[in-house]
Parts: sequence; C-alpha cells; structure tokens
Amino acid sequence: MSRNQSTLDMEKFEGKEYLTPQEVAVLLKVSPVTVRQWAQKGGLKAFTTPGGHRRFYKHDVLHFAANRGVKTSNKKSRKLLIVDDDVLLAGFLHEVFQTNEENYDVRVVHDGFTAGSYIQSFIPEVILLDIMMPGINGIQVCHFLKKNPATAGIRVVAMTGFPTNELVQEIIDAGADMCLHKPLKVNDVLDAVDSVFITMQAQAS
Repeated sequence: MSRNQSTLDMEKFEGKEYLTPQEVAVLLKVSPVTVRQWAQKGGLKAFTTPGGHRRFYKHDVLHFAANRGVKTSNKKSRKLLIVDDDVLLAGFLHEVFQTNEENYDVRVVHDGFTAGSYIQSFIPEVILLDIMMPGINGIQVCHFLKKNPATAGIRVVAMTGFPTNELVQEIIDAGADMCLHKPLKVNDVLDAVDSVFITMQAQAS
C-alpha cells in the first residue's frame, strides 16, 4: 500500500469531536459519495444534527479506519493556497493536492482581492498563483506579499496561460520562485510545489 492508502493525517482535525462528510472524505481520501454509501449501509456510524445534517464522531471514523488497517499520523501538513479565477481548474488542483500523500492543507480563492485578505488568516507557506486575473492580478498579489514583512516569507509558484518572456520575468521580479505554463501538467505542478517545500525545509534546518 502507498502512504495515502494506509495512513491518516490527523493534524488538521485536532480538537474536533465530530466531522462533516466532506472532512471524513478528506481524511480517508475517498469521495463524499463513498462516505455517504458507507453511512447508508451502516458500516460507518453517523448521526443527524437537529438541522438534518449527517455528522460522524471522530472516534467512530478512527475505529472504522482501524478495522481496515489504516493508521494515523500527526505529520505536519503543508499549507497551500490556490489562487485562480478559473473555478474548474482551481477545484481540480484542490483535489489533486488534497488527496496527495504529502498531506497538504489546501484552500482555494478565485481572485486577488480575496487572496489578499485570506492570506492574513490562513497564512499559507506556498501560494499557487495565477497571474492573469480580473481586478487585482497575480503580479500585484505577489508585490503585496513581498512588501509586507509578515508575509514576505511566503513562497509563490506562479502560473499563466500567456507565458511571454516579459510576463514571466515580471512575476519573477515580483518575488515568485517560478512560473508554470498553462495548460498545466499535473506532475509538473506537483513537482514544482514539492520542490519549493523541500527547499524551505532545507533552509530551515
């Protein structure tokens, strides 16, 4: 078994007594539909809130996982923010990283203005940042990050569907570590983000 099939990463769910179906799906690395089917068949215990929402006690989820040979891990998650006005692409990238064995804590926003405010609360380690967005674009977001001492250490992997030499150089000058070209290849995105995290870990050691 690979790690993402056999290990649960619990850090992001610390302090929670019960989980939503989506959170169970993330934890067990399956689709929410699968979680719902398990609950309907009685294999995974669930309860219904007064508002009619299905919830799962964390200890029941862990017991369910243990019966299937899945172990838990407290490995620190990698905090990644995806910023792209292409909703479908952003959702796809979220799924790619959320189910990756490296244990990413992934959030998504769809414009530069929201990114600027969201960064203050989530404080990502790396941002996967689209350049060409309406309103505040990726270059402006990058300048905002690097001028603020509180966020200057956040690393940026830019991406664009218009990779002219001038545009790529502009985002690098603004502080991005690299710029990926769209259409994206999944392995290229995973490798790029992974390499940035590895570099950060090496510099911190």
